[in-house]
Amino acid sequence: MGKPPPLPGLRLPKRHFNALDLSRLLAACAVLFWHYQHFFVPPVDYQFHVNRAKVSPLYQELWWLFDYGHVAVQYFWAVSGFVFAHVYLADSGARGRFWLARVARLWPLHLLTLGLVAMMQAAYNGLNGTEFIYHHQDAKHFVLSLGLAHYWGWQADQSFNGPSWSLSTEILAYAAFWLLLPGLRRSPTVLALTAAAMALTLFFLKAPDGPVLTCIGYFFGGAAVYGAALKGGLRTGVLAALAALLALAALWLGLKLHWGDAATLAGTFAALLAVLAIDTADRADRLAVARHLGDASYGVYLWHFPIQLALVLLIDWALGSRGIVRQPAFLLFFLGTSVLAGFASHRWIERPAQRLVLKLAGKGRAASAVAA
Repeated sequence: MGKPPPLPGLRLPKRHFNALDLSRLLAACAVLFWHYQHFFVPPVDYQFHVNRAKVSPLYQELWWLFDYGHVAVQYFWAVSGFVFAHVYLADSGARGRFWLARVARLWPLHLLTLGLVAMMQAAYNGLNGTEFIYHHQDAKHFVLSLGLAHYWGWQADQSFNGPSWSLSTEILAYAAFWLLLPGLRRSPTVLALTAAAMALTLFFLKAPDGPVLTCIGYFFGGAAVYGAALKGGLRTGVLAALAALLALAALWLGLKLHWGDAATLAGTFAALLAVLAIDTADRADRLAVARHLGDASYGVYLWHFPIQLALVLLIDWALGSRGIVRQPAFLLFFLGTSVLAGFASHRWIERPAQRLVLKLAGKGRAASAVAA
């Protein structure tokens, strides 16, 4: 029996958002620039300030990436909300398949990189008497990390494969989306916008678990953008104009009012709307070459810290000094290695693992049916 047709009025006719896919890869690379400062942190058991302007190669040319690359995480959340709305709103069987699909897609690579980082951190600790960057390498944080629950408010700080903290918060956004899915089908824009506004208001009011609230807020903000697009309110010209207005607002909030969180919010959705404007303008699908570039973003994001830790172990052992990381060629090597790892991981680790999990789950369901 084939898959039922999409629920009417809940899916945009454009199947692929090519510019959006490309932007996911670029956002993952932006995070790498922010984390490049890790190379300059010596073996210390406390916070160490890195003067990025003084030590980062090509800082004068790329200072905005070294200083603000971390806000790409918020962009990831917003894109996720848009993509989830595109995939699941019109799928009548989405709630039944949702969590199996999430487990098959996310957990295999997360568990692999978690285990590798745990082993390399043990080696780094054995050599230096402390951990590299993320110092909470204990049983509690490891168990929390196994379930991707390591940034739900029970943690002392980031741990093990530190960048996965944002994935941990996104699991809770997925849960909220799953619970609200029936209502989102009836009123996607209003309900998603309400959820986003509530979460972000709590965040700006300094409620506990701010990272979780921001993630949910950005995620449902992305879903609200999709809901507006379903109503035909986001054509190319409208998207471009709104993106420009939000970009100006972000500059004003950041430079004049020094309100960084609000500037990040405006800038994130300015970027999302600008990318969607490119996609809606590309009626001839000329950007199809970028269609699968976003597939590497998850691997780039999860692999870059293990790669960085492995390089630090190698450099400290072989050279005794990290002076090499000040060279532009090394920056390009780190970026290139991480991106190649992302593509290789998607092809040879993530997709096979995903198929295996789905296959095993299918066999399990069949066995349960036979037993019943």
